[in-house]
Amino acid sequence: MQFPILSVIVFAPLVAAVVLLLMNPERKTEIRVTALAAAVFDLILSAWVYWQVYLNPSLEYQFIEKYDWLPALGISFHVGVDGISTPLLLLTGIVMFTGVLISWGIDDRPREFFAFLFLLAGGVFGVFVSLDLFMLFFFYEIAVFPMYLLISIWGWKVTREYAAMKLTLYLFIGSVFSLVGALAMYIVVGQVTGTYTFDMLKISEAQQAGAFNFVVWNNVPTWLQWLFHSSTLTFETAWFMPVFMGFAVLGGIFPFHNWSPDGHVAAPTAVSMFHAGVLMKLGAFAALRVGIMLLPEGAKHWAWLIFGLAMVNVVYGAFIAMIQTDMKYMIGFSSVSHMGLVSLGFATLTREGMTGAGIQMFSHGVMTALFFAAVGMIYDRAHTRQIPELGGMVKYLPWVAVSFIIGSLVSMGMPGFSGFVAEFPIFMGVWKTHWVAALIASISIVITAAYVLLVIRRTFFGEVPANLEGHISPVSILDKVAMVTLCLFMVVLGMFPGLMVPMVSQGVQSVLKLLGGA
Repeated sequence: MQFPILSVIVFAPLVAAVVLLLMNPERKTEIRVTALAAAVFDLILSAWVYWQVYLNPSLEYQFIEKYDWLPALGISFHVGVDGISTPLLLLTGIVMFTGVLISWGIDDRPREFFAFLFLLAGGVFGVFVSLDLFMLFFFYEIAVFPMYLLISIWGWKVTREYAAMKLTLYLFIGSVFSLVGALAMYIVVGQVTGTYTFDMLKISEAQQAGAFNFVVWNNVPTWLQWLFHSSTLTFETAWFMPVFMGFAVLGGIFPFHNWSPDGHVAAPTAVSMFHAGVLMKLGAFAALRVGIMLLPEGAKHWAWLIFGLAMVNVVYGAFIAMIQTDMKYMIGFSSVSHMGLVSLGFATLTREGMTGAGIQMFSHGVMTALFFAAVGMIYDRAHTRQIPELGGMVKYLPWVAVSFIIGSLVSMGMPGFSGFVAEFPIFMGVWKTHWVAALIASISIVITAAYVLLVIRRTFFGEVPANLEGHISPVSILDKVAMVTLCLFMVVLGMFPGLMVPMVSQGVQSVLKLLGGA
């Protein structure tokens, strides 16, 4: 019997959260050390899983574990990883580790802060490995709920209550639509096969056998046929959009994206890192796993609409980011733009586009974690995030300046960095699908370069404002370790794309098989 490594990865943060809550709140150093030990433990395990999948590529899920939980309802703890979810597992471990390092100086109830952060991490790990629909939703809600507490208690006092409630409502309402669609699949599979199950592999088998191939709306009104592209709606074409969009809300898809920048701005630094670095990928991943993979015919039918919405994300997000004066808002809208590339890659339904989207989830996750870590360090010392109020920070914060510049090069998609490895195949897939769309989307590359270079010049170079001169303290050794760790992954992936591209491509191959070689 193999060691249940995925179960350990999922439940280790949850156990750590309980242990932290049982500790004496006055022993803050011990609390921080315990949190760091738990984060290092999960990072090592997730890195080991990544390495094993890299050495043994397969179209099948690996490290599979299955334990019946409620067999009468077809619910089981069923987990496994493939070429798409494995990098995201590693991403979560990286952000968890660096987030603890960045949060070392938190003095306001660190016990509860780290406990909620680990509860969030456990939910994220659970979603990425779940092969059971019920468990996926279970962990999905676990991942969303702590965000409300982390933002509303430890966030920026000016907007934290508003942002926390806005984020929670958007994400819960979106997940309700996806849940209804999941229950519809569960019921149909049970009626057709005689076995009610939430097992996603069995639901996929039933779909391939034609379980969802029936009409639910036979006479679509003429005035709606332009939208549905048909006078009839099958089960898959009817339910794909509620399922996909319900999850894609967390991925920041237009027009349900405006909770995201507010959440970024209000959250404390480590939570912003998790929010942009991991949670937005959670939405995109679930939209792929449940929407595209379980309802592939619906994905092919509605790909044009996802394509159009993602195009708006990419270009609109870049333009809005360019006019921001708050660094966190700038990064928040930049995330909306870059996550649009993920949706765009999915919508191409091509090997190149979807492979690029899978790599973009990892690359963007590390990049935004670095960005928010850098902004947090600046804010902690200068007490402002307003770009016009900053300048000359390279004099006092050279490590932050270099890290931010590396993150900016990734954001711009410069060769030699992970952003290029991700964005180039996405644009290849878009060009193969709609070459005009590729030209329009490429506008975002120019705009992104413009605003990141302007922020670098205005924030890190020039004269130091008189009120900040001599008042900026250097970053700690733990901050340096976090920045080097994040930069290292972006540079190594950019220089050696073979460490990830073949793995993600294997995962995409499985998706393309479900799409009938689309």
